Amino acid sequence: MKKILPILSIALAMTACSRTNPFLTEWDTPYGIPPFEKIQVTDYIPAIKAGIAEQAAEIDAIVANPDAPTFENTIVPLDLSGGLLAKVQGVLYNVSETDRTDELDAVQEEAIPLLSDHSANISFNKALFERVAAVYNADQSQLTREQQVVLKKYYEDFTNNGIALPAEQQDRLREINTEMSQLTQKIGNNILAESNAFAEKFGFSVSAYPDKMTNTEDRELRRQYNEAYTTRGHNGNDYDNRELLVKVLELRCQKANILGFETSADHILSSKMASTPATVDNFLSEIMKAAVAQAQVELKDMQAVMDEDIKAGKVPAGSKIEPWDWWYYAEKVRKIKYDLDESLTKPYFHIDRVTEGVFLAAKKLFGINMEKIEGVPSYNPAVVTTYKVTAEDGSLIGIFTTDYHPRDSKRGGAWMNNIREQYVDAEGNMVRPIIVNVCNHGEYLTIDEVSTMFHEFGHALHGLLSQCTYKAVSGTNVTRDFVEMFSQFNENFAFQPDLLAEYAINDKGEVIPAELIEKINNSLKFNQGFMTTELCAASILDMEWHKLTSYEGIDVDAFEAAACEKMGLIKEIAPRYRTTYFNHIFSSGYAAGYYGYLWAEVLDKDAFSIFEASPNGVWDKELALKFKQTFLEKGGSEEPMTLYKSFAGREPDTKAMLVRRGLID
Repeated sequence: MKKILPILSIALAMTACSRTNPFLTEWDTPYGIPPFEKIQVTDYIPAIKAGIAEQAAEIDAIVANPDAPTFENTIVPLDLSGGLLAKVQGVLYNVSETDRTDELDAVQEEAIPLLSDHSANISFNKALFERVAAVYNADQSQLTREQQVVLKKYYEDFTNNGIALPAEQQDRLREINTEMSQLTQKIGNNILAESNAFAEKFGFSVSAYPDKMTNTEDRELRRQYNEAYTTRGHNGNDYDNRELLVKVLELRCQKANILGFETSADHILSSKMASTPATVDNFLSEIMKAAVAQAQVELKDMQAVMDEDIKAGKVPAGSKIEPWDWWYYAEKVRKIKYDLDESLTKPYFHIDRVTEGVFLAAKKLFGINMEKIEGVPSYNPAVVTTYKVTAEDGSLIGIFTTDYHPRDSKRGGAWMNNIREQYVDAEGNMVRPIIVNVCNHGEYLTIDEVSTMFHEFGHALHGLLSQCTYKAVSGTNVTRDFVEMFSQFNENFAFQPDLLAEYAINDKGEVIPAELIEKINNSLKFNQGFMTTELCAASILDMEWHKLTSYEGIDVDAFEAAACEKMGLIKEIAPRYRTTYFNHIFSSGYAAGYYGYLWAEVLDKDAFSIFEASPNGVWDKELALKFKQTFLEKGGSEEPMTLYKSFAGREPDTKAMLVRRGLID
């Protein structure tokens, strides 16, 4: 089969007009950046099929090896397998999320069952598992710690995916995985379609919703915005997600049952830091109590301001704060309490200068340099900027691309993506990563949007600074409730006064005044009752959905309402994401995992408290080097809590997070 494969690749590479499929050739481009301008929609499926065939042959070769199984002849080639497939998927995922078309949707629909079946063929390959198990059960004392973790990960991937199940149950898991992939793709497309409809109707994107709600004086218009925003995927049209998401939940539960778990939450959490639903429930419950209590205080402050508007005849008598009033009146309270008006701060936060600030913070902490490079391939040259990332000694760290502005073809939100991961190839060469940050921002940013820029670059740093040998654990390949630690940690530097003084500069060349910096930092705890409540509510809603044992006859609206009442959510606040547009848990890999943002925040705020306590200040380079070497370079090559204790010298303390959010003194 290994001899046949090159012939197969050559055949698939050629079309009737002798055009070469770019995926099936070596990329003679700067830094191995994909030749986007040469890639056509029709290239993806042939390349995926070739990639599947190539990896199948690589797996066959591992199984056919007559030598006794070892890490070097079994785990290493398994980790390196699938190079072509990763090459195609790295491009397809990024382009389909940022420049979606009907043609790309069709490619995804065709690719999903192919990829799902291929993944199942590997997961249920008993001969391959027997070799992995033989290595796992042998003496591991000669393996490095990274090798031990990689071995454990591959072994548990097999056992957790049902390798020991009878054939009929494995067949059912194949069907479930394929159907779930198709449904989650559809849900994500529906959310994008509904978000585009919202933007077309009101003239601004869903990403701009908080800012618009803050600045729209017309209360009826705010109500209309709120109703449209919170009913996406819930309008009884072709993009209604209710039936689809219940089906996904049913399938997840069926999969969990087949694998021996009572609920999908039990199944998903079994491999996370939190381990069990009970642990997550207890964690969220304590935060929710403190958050709602603070939100009630904020509500009284806002109602007092609304009462003044009632006296002035701006609002009808007897009016009370409603969900569509919160952002608007919160801003009024902020102006009163902190004398801070975001219309005064936004001129200092032009997106280009914030980008410079993001890069400057990374240079101050980790010594990295960002050099804009021109003339390299780009999937959307009009909006995408590419940088070469280098260390202090000039050596290449990786390639970083930004895609920051909204468009109809791009899904909402912000995220980091790997086009190529960091690892060491079969010849011992370090393969450097290609990382993308995607946002949906305008030219001038709110304070929250500035935080988002730093957040996503924190993920990018995790991918860029990885120094792992094996793909399975490099970069952001860590548990879901650990991965957000590094993005949120990076947010802590966004509004450091000395950094703001270097990047927060308006169009007149004026540096942000010291008194405005002080107001920004004083206000960071403001409205945290609301912010924490809506985040915690979404996390609890996620868990409540995934803790069910049956979904028969369930009504999405009734279940969500009951869950919100049970958690103690006040009527003036909705979960950050309502069920029908909760893309994180239905289409982005955060099922039973949205709590991870708060879980990781405990780690990031506790770690940052160590920087704050440093006699050298928060830019302590020695401490930053320890952070980089302990976390960012290690990826998933060690257990998360082991890494944390190695850095902090103790267990994490929740107090720093609660204090930072203003929930306790």
